[in-house]
Amino acid sequence: MTAQDPRHDSTGRRPAVGLALKRLIDVVASGAVLLLIWPVLLIIALWVRLDSRGPALFRQVRVGKGMENFRILKFRTMTHRPNPTTEQAHQQVITEGADPRITRAGRFLRSSSLDELPQLINILRGDMSLIGPRPIIPAQLAAMPTQRMDRFEVRPGLTGLAQTRGRRGLDWLKQLGYDSEYVRTRSLWLDIRIVVATVKVVLTGSGVYGGEGSNWRAHLTPATPGPERAEQ
Repeated sequence: MTAQDPRHDSTGRRPAVGLALKRLIDVVASGAVLLLIWPVLLIIALWVRLDSRGPALFRQVRVGKGMENFRILKFRTMTHRPNPTTEQAHQQVITEGADPRITRAGRFLRSSSLDELPQLINILRGDMSLIGPRPIIPAQLAAMPTQRMDRFEVRPGLTGLAQTRGRRGLDWLKQLGYDSEYVRTRSLWLDIRIVVATVKVVLTGSGVYGGEGSNWRAHLTPATPGPERAEQ
């Protein structure tokens, strides 16, 4: 008879108290940070609007917990396309550091990860968590191995284990592996370690460009086309 992981109940699921605590931390932390930095958010939004034509925020469909879609929020970092022909025109999957579509403000926001700050609103809404696998775009589901679908058992995160192991330059399959590792071993202590490691990664600016899981198209079948590049 094998020993049961004390972090899970008899069905293999996280205890309700642990899930409630994580959600409470998400709400309190994201709400507190938003109250503290709202002037900074307004300044960034104004800078984005003045630097290039278009809205300050970028919205994109991502896949969340239970494979339910939601719209992620970011500060816009690329030139605006006011009349995209399809939703796929907004589905960025690869962004090179020299991409001419990246604005001057956008280059700084990406290098500092400040473009991700609006996702604190997603966390308050319940779409995301502070810590968890980064949310993927719907088109990436076609390239995802079945054994990595466990990522949808948890809310996607503002940062995660994979982002501390290579950030955006990480190979797609390795990223999925780290995401699954997080789902299996997640705990409050691991979340704290990820927060500390994320701060170090952001301060050093490592792996800023390349796109999250940017080489996922290599794992598509020939009959499954990838979407057009657009902002991520």
